[in-house]
Amino acid sequence: MILLRSLAFNLALYLFTLVEAIAGLPVLLLPRRLACRFGCAWAGAVLRLCALTVGLSYEVRGREHLPRGSAIIAMKHQSAWDTFAVAALFPDPAIVLKQELMWIPFYGWYLRKAGMIGIDRQGGAAALRKLVTSAERAVALGRPIVIFPEGTRTAPGTRRPYQPGVAALYRQLGVPLVPVAVNSGMFWGRRSFLKRPGRIIVEILPPIPPGGERKAVTAALEARIEAATERLVAEAGGALASDVGGRRRS
Repeated sequence: MILLRSLAFNLALYLFTLVEAIAGLPVLLLPRRLACRFGCAWAGAVLRLCALTVGLSYEVRGREHLPRGSAIIAMKHQSAWDTFAVAALFPDPAIVLKQELMWIPFYGWYLRKAGMIGIDRQGGAAALRKLVTSAERAVALGRPIVIFPEGTRTAPGTRRPYQPGVAALYRQLGVPLVPVAVNSGMFWGRRSFLKRPGRIIVEILPPIPPGGERKAVTAALEARIEAATERLVAEAGGALASDVGGRRRS
C-alpha cells in the first residue's frame, strides 16, 4: 500500500508541476512578490496532495515565536518535504538554496523571479559575500531569510557540521535568528521513493536576539535545533511503532 501511494503521489506531483509550470509562465512577467505567491501556493498544494495520496500531513508548533518582520529562519533539513514546507509556511521567504537549482528550466526561472538566493556551496568567501549581499536586499524588503544550516539533507539520528553561512548572516543582518526543528525524515527519507503516512512536526523555537557573540550563538543554535529534533524524531518513532503494532494486532 505504501508503494502504491508513493507512486500515486509522485505521478500526481510531476503532472501537477508540469501543468503549473506551463500555465504559470505569465507570472514571470509580473512583480516579484506575485511570483513568490504563485510559488508558495504551488508548494502548499503539493503538501495537500501529499496528505491526500500518502496520508502524510503536518503540524506546526510554536508559531508565536516567529518575529514580525525580517528574521533568519534556520531549519533542520531531513527531507525533500522541507523544501516544499518552507515555501508554504513562511510568508514571502527568501530561501537560500544551491545555485544549481536556479539553472533548471522552468523551475529555476520561477526561483529567480521569486527572489530566492542561490549559493555556490564550493565558492568559499566569495560565495558568503554574495549570500550576505543578497540577504541584505531581502531584509530591506522585510522578507524572512530561510536557510538550512547544515547545507544538505541529514537523515534522522545523524548530524553534519553547521555551515558558516548562517553565522555570516547573523553577524551582518542584525535580525533575530529563529531555530526550527523537524522530523520529516522519519516519513519521507533522504533520496527515498517511499513516503510513509503519519504527521510531520515542524517546531519553531524561541528566537535568538541579534547582537550575540558569533561562536556562542552558533553553538546555541545547533544545540537547540538538535535537541528539539531528537525529541521530535523520538515522538515520530513512537507513533510509527504504535501504528505498526496496531496493524499487527488487527
